[in-house]
Amino acid sequence: MRTATGSRSAPAPVLFMAPFFLLFALVTVAPIAYAAWLSLFHDEQSGLGFGGTRRVFSGFGNFTKALTDPLFLASFRHVAVYCLLYIPVMVGGALLLALLLDSSLARAKRFFQIAFYLPHAVPGLIAAMIWLYLYTPGLSPVLDVLDGAGLSWNFFGRDEALLSVVNISAWQWMGYNMIIFFAGLQAVPRETLEAATMDGAGAIRTALQVKVPSIRPTLILTVLFTCVGAVQLFDAPQLLHLRANEMGESWSPTMYIFSAAFKSHDYGLAAAGALLLALVAGAASYVVTTLGNRWRDA
Repeated sequence: MRTATGSRSAPAPVLFMAPFFLLFALVTVAPIAYAAWLSLFHDEQSGLGFGGTRRVFSGFGNFTKALTDPLFLASFRHVAVYCLLYIPVMVGGALLLALLLDSSLARAKRFFQIAFYLPHAVPGLIAAMIWLYLYTPGLSPVLDVLDGAGLSWNFFGRDEALLSVVNISAWQWMGYNMIIFFAGLQAVPRETLEAATMDGAGAIRTALQVKVPSIRPTLILTVLFTCVGAVQLFDAPQLLHLRANEMGESWSPTMYIFSAAFKSHDYGLAAAGALLLALVAGAASYVVTTLGNRWRDA
């Protein structure tokens, strides 16, 4: 729309983009700003505790407290080991399933796509509850089968609990990422595949040297999202630690933040931990993006 002077009074792009920036400010910028402000204070009780609490400015004291807390640092070590196990298993498994479905030998592709995707349709907390049942001795048919075969496994053991968490996450997300990879494989030009076949490349060689390189951007994006999601791990360990007592209630950074906020009522420490977690997620995203771009351009 033009005014009498011929200038535009309200550019259309600004009007279309305004709702996005408004929602972004309300649900992203404002919470981060509030968490940053909250992290600068801590609550103190006066006297013997009968005078109530007052909020005291502590500067970066909450950040120092978090970074020197062994439980907080250990939670990042737990998640780092979790990522080293979970990401290759989940991404590799999803890619393998996608390649199998994309092969000429696959049958009933639509059925298997739906079957593999169904676990992702289950909410995270419900998925953790299902597997908690399958992990519990006396209730689990899985343990009954293992016992019948003369094998024993404690899903809640000190070392086994990590594998139990990895299994839950991989079960829930492998099918989802398989769909993404399969869609990427469908976009690979058929002429390229036919040319590889005419050159004498077998199915495995075609998959590794033609199909996988063709979906490098999809792989990079999936690994990026997986890293960011893995750092925020919460549902599965939060439920499993009720039976795996050695995990503790601060096993992951998000569990530490949850415990600080809703059990210790130390909201300043929780806010500082959340901001530090966001920095770690951002750093992980940068590293994955940088390495992924190098691999894509190689």
